[in-house]
Amino acid sequence: MKQQPIHVPLDVPAKSRAAYRKNFSVMTRGTGRLMLFAGDQKVEHLNDDFYGPGIHLNDSEPEHLFRIASRARIGVFAAQLGLIAQYAQDYKTVPYLVKLNSKTHLVKTEQRDPVSSAWYTIPQVVQFKKQTGLSIPGIGYTIYLGSEYENEMLREAAQVVHQAHENGFVTVLWIYPRGKEIKDEKDPHLIAGACGIAACLGSDFVKVNSPKRKGESSAQLLQEAVRAAGRTRVVCAGGSSIDPAAFLQELHEQIHIGGAAGNATGRNIHQQSLPDAIRMCNAIYAITIEDADPETAMKIYQSREP
Repeated sequence: MKQQPIHVPLDVPAKSRAAYRKNFSVMTRGTGRLMLFAGDQKVEHLNDDFYGPGIHLNDSEPEHLFRIASRARIGVFAAQLGLIAQYAQDYKTVPYLVKLNSKTHLVKTEQRDPVSSAWYTIPQVVQFKKQTGLSIPGIGYTIYLGSEYENEMLREAAQVVHQAHENGFVTVLWIYPRGKEIKDEKDPHLIAGACGIAACLGSDFVKVNSPKRKGESSAQLLQEAVRAAGRTRVVCAGGSSIDPAAFLQELHEQIHIGGAAGNATGRNIHQQSLPDAIRMCNAIYAITIEDADPETAMKIYQSREP
């Protein structure tokens, strides 16, 4: 794809605008599209997504994520700061997105509406970046819209986006409708509303679940969300592992029919062996960044390289 002009929000001060442009270009490889490799599920799903039937034994160790991120073609690797601190000294070439908040799935919605508070502050991430010299172009934060605690997360997210932009970081908000009063988390109209919230918070990207409605095309349904997001770019969560060909086809349709600006994929990558995970990353990258068709991407996944 051709280099795309970078829209710099007005809350990025003059002293940080060059850093913002650089960070945005790093994360999107200059295309405006994001290929986010998600490693934050180590908290969100505990070990359920890293060990068990159908999951390669490579995935049982956290370093598997860093091996993939360092050898595959990605835009950015998202993980918690503590995990990055443990491993990034051996994987310094990886561009990292620091996920500020996380929660486990142990407290069910039936027990209490979800709430997730920040573990770290933006100044702490800035200091960590300075002392390590790591490439940290982005910041991530999750909001559970519709939770009775949404006001706390919305307020915190607003501060995260504002402070991140003040320091030249690119922001990605994970926004999931979830709580006792939410009947359908993948309702297209509700997901569009979530994308509108991301726009109001000033985020650069928003990660949402792909909308679903029986008998209708998910990619077509995504169009409402993309319109509602305006200048905030929409990326879809990869979800649980599915057949690689089906995943790549769906991703292509999300971009070219739905109008998505990329993807945020975890399980469909890291649950495989290291060679297969690298090839899957490269296939996803080809569609997202290089505008390849699903057939070309599938050939990359099926190749003997690496």
